[in-house]
Amino acid sequence: MSVVVCSWGNVAERGIEEVLTAARAYSVAAGLPLHWAVAGMDRDAARALASRYGVAAVDAITHPKLQGFAPDALVEAFTQYCAKAQPALVLFNQTAASRLVAPRLASRLGAAVVTNVFALQHEAGVLQASATAYGGDTQVVYRMPSRINVVCLVPTTLAAEPAPSASEPACNQVDVDLGAIEERFKVSSAPKPEGPRLEDAEIIVSGGRGLGKADNLALVRDLASALGGMWGGSRPIVDEGWIDSSRQVGLTGKVTRPRLYVAVGISGASQHMAGCSAAKTIVAINKDPDAAIFRYASYGIVGDCLEVMPELIKAARGG
Repeated sequence: MSVVVCSWGNVAERGIEEVLTAARAYSVAAGLPLHWAVAGMDRDAARALASRYGVAAVDAITHPKLQGFAPDALVEAFTQYCAKAQPALVLFNQTAASRLVAPRLASRLGAAVVTNVFALQHEAGVLQASATAYGGDTQVVYRMPSRINVVCLVPTTLAAEPAPSASEPACNQVDVDLGAIEERFKVSSAPKPEGPRLEDAEIIVSGGRGLGKADNLALVRDLASALGGMWGGSRPIVDEGWIDSSRQVGLTGKVTRPRLYVAVGISGASQHMAGCSAAKTIVAINKDPDAAIFRYASYGIVGDCLEVMPELIKAARGG
């Protein structure tokens, strides 16, 4: 029995260090060894990272069909791996891709599966997974006494903490038979984002429908520029066509974790807060004193954002 983190790709994906940290804490509490199953990843790079986070063994799954993102092959590879390893808990770094793989793997294994998890506990021999529900509007705790469980961890709610002492993990070669597997869907073309990503930004200024019209987004862009950050927006202004969906912060957009998040004319609906509630500091500007955003804000300004923003931009520029 073990705790296993499953990954794939040529390099370790963003957020995996946070997931390995949470996995290590749970494995210690449960008294189980921590393994990292990597498909298609350079084993030396994986071992170097694993040694920092207390991983007992790197299980390297190699096969030509595991190059790139191949969900059908990955589901089959991890199914065969789990049949041999018999883990008690299988963890995924929650991404759009892992949400395609994890539930299908759980079905193959006859396992329970939970997504949107932000904390794990081992209580009286049973896994307890804390997760968000209803678009982040509430939190629930799942008791999971199953023989094997599959969990997707949201890395933006976690902190990466290397193990107190580094040790060289074992490296095991895992052979799988994928000869009969053919991908049912193939991506013929995909967007290639360029430049910095919104989810990596340390400072974000986001605008909402309270700005009144699309032209007033210039205030959001100017403040973001003055603060050395990036700008985004809420789902309503995406629906209105003011901004592209690549700029959307929220449950169905980008999930961010900046040091500073400035919400301008945003009401604070749960769907939006799911994408920014992990910010260290939230500043809200809204003329409605009862707006939900103020429940989450470290600092709040009750006022017309069209009057407040020019003054903030001036101050940020040192004027």
